[in-house]
Amino acid sequence: MKTGVANLPLHGGKAPTWLFKRMKLLAGAIVEALIYEYGQDEFLRRISDPYWFQVLSCVIGFDWHSSGTTTTTTGALKEAISPEVHGLGVAGGKGKTSRKAPLDIETVGAVLRLSSQKIDELKYSSKMAAKVDNALVQDGHQLYHHTLFFSENGNWAVVQQGMSKHYARRYHWLSD
Repeated sequence: MKTGVANLPLHGGKAPTWLFKRMKLLAGAIVEALIYEYGQDEFLRRISDPYWFQVLSCVIGFDWHSSGTTTTTTGALKEAISPEVHGLGVAGGKGKTSRKAPLDIETVGAVLRLSSQKIDELKYSSKMAAKVDNALVQDGHQLYHHTLFFSENGNWAVVQQGMSKHYARRYHWLSD
């Protein structure tokens, strides 16, 4: 189920290293607290909400209204989330890293002890969410960022982003 879309100005550049390190630490603490209080499925539900995602990005320190909120926040989450600790996996990322999502799913899926059938289902869901937003929506925003978040019970959320000439559009999906 598609849960929302966010339109953002397209900006180049990179988050400063000192900021990204802090974002990663704070993102890890927030994820840990959220999972402890509400569980993995609630984390996935919230990460699939474009407004909650935008607020999370600001809270962890990336408070620009920019396409970078997507790439930097998901990057910080990918580095902060540990399958062994949180029971969650993060696959994909920006650019060429987005194409490694199937391999990431297999690698983290093995750590989470998911069945080969569940891993195949996650890879299929990842591929279909990307295909819908890239090819079928036909809104002029070519995907360049794709991240799948998934839990040890096989539920998932996708956060991906495409760009046009001056704008980025972020798409959110949830397995529910």
